Amino acid sequence: MEIPSNETRATRREWIGLAVLAFPCFLLSMDFTVLHLAVPALTADLKPSSAQLLWIVDIYGFFIASSLITMGTLGDRIGRRKLLLIGGATFGAASAVAAFSTSASMLIVTRALLGVAGATLMPSTLALIRNMFHDDDQRRIAIAIWINSFVVGGAIGPILGGVLLEHFWWGSVFLLNVPVMALLLLLGPMLLPEFRDPNPGRLDLLSAALSLVAMLSIIFAIKRFAQDGAGIVPLTTIVLGVVLGWVFVARQRKLEHPLIDLDLFRVPAFSTSVATQLVATITLGGIYFLVAQYLQLVMGLSPLHAGLALLPATITGILGTVLAPILVRRYEHRTLIAAGMLLTAVGMGVMSRMQPTAGLTVIVVSYIVMSFGINIAITLTTDSIMSVAPPERAGAASAVSETSAELGMALGIAILGSIATAAYRYSIGRTLPLGMPEDLRVAAKATLGGAVAAARQVGGTSGDFLLTSAREAFTTSLDLVAAISAVLVISVSLLVLRVKPAT
Repeated sequence: MEIPSNETRATRREWIGLAVLAFPCFLLSMDFTVLHLAVPALTADLKPSSAQLLWIVDIYGFFIASSLITMGTLGDRIGRRKLLLIGGATFGAASAVAAFSTSASMLIVTRALLGVAGATLMPSTLALIRNMFHDDDQRRIAIAIWINSFVVGGAIGPILGGVLLEHFWWGSVFLLNVPVMALLLLLGPMLLPEFRDPNPGRLDLLSAALSLVAMLSIIFAIKRFAQDGAGIVPLTTIVLGVVLGWVFVARQRKLEHPLIDLDLFRVPAFSTSVATQLVATITLGGIYFLVAQYLQLVMGLSPLHAGLALLPATITGILGTVLAPILVRRYEHRTLIAAGMLLTAVGMGVMSRMQPTAGLTVIVVSYIVMSFGINIAITLTTDSIMSVAPPERAGAASAVSETSAELGMALGIAILGSIATAAYRYSIGRTLPLGMPEDLRVAAKATLGGAVAAARQVGGTSGDFLLTSAREAFTTSLDLVAAISAVLVISVSLLVLRVKPAT
């Protein structure tokens, strides 16, 4: 193996800078997971509808995914460090506002603002890694550390959030963001280098608007289909989104400096890696959204205990991420990526056999297997995406990678969450006790949290029966989503084996 020269290898300064870059990644992941645990508390306080609850949870991811391409390209133009610091300041301020939201609508709006701010952070961090680490082995290790910052944030988030939810109101989970962002703003200018494209070209605002509106239109249509079925509004909206998406792609082919370099998708290593990340995060996002509620509302765990229950999976996920750069020295990318995805499917298959009385064992074991496998796959697909892109377009390439991940997470909550909601409503609608007041029937059919609250109001034998029926219906919906996810993951693993990524 050829040994890189000292000029291509990172020094102590780059590794310290990597530690600084881990802060916003840790924060963004933490912001996803703490809100899942806060769902029961904010549902009781703000009383959102089922549609509003889905928007509260996933609009953050939708706006991140919708804005990443624009922000990644903007970072290439104005400087990746500058964009990172601007985003950090905005994210901290928006978090403070979100913490004191007084209605579901206000929380939805502030979560959207957090999404836009978050979109300035993510491509900057990965693009800076691409520019700071030129040696292949060092870059893979740096990417593994970068991914682990998300994993650790996702693990610590529920624990810290659980502690706060035990003693304070649900909005306190957002205040965790403020000191982390203050630390980034303090250390970033001192430790991070600045990189920008020397020939960036003009930022095409029309393309940015097209990508944002197209994606949000499609997402809105998916939600309306799930909530109300086929109708003129969702049909019109999804057609609008598809048309605008087609116009966006056509425009990128004509521009001298497009937001997305479409030629990258002709490289098998790039396109296959993007598809793998999309499917992986769609399934993971949908399952986690349901599991967080299952642990609290079906098994009766506190938010803190629910977070601790998933801690073993976090440890194995970190192990998978660390092992990936080591294993790739001996095995092909495609073999390891496919193996990781197949292992993930095994964990999903175990979860699809869940029963309300199964206990923690099934959840913990299935999550350990899924976390280990999926982190191997995500580490290597991220490296493939970044190694294909030229350094001056690292921001745009990282935005594509993170768009697939963020959009996948959000779509998983929207699509798989909507499938679960439909299955839950169908199951519980057949078993609701006779004579229940109409408002309680509506609440019980809307969400599991609503059913738990309704059962308390009904009380007695009828209340116990309603609670048991609701928990069984929710477990059935979780089983269905896990089975669908396993099929999707197996399908993409077979695709990976057919299309060989670059090594």
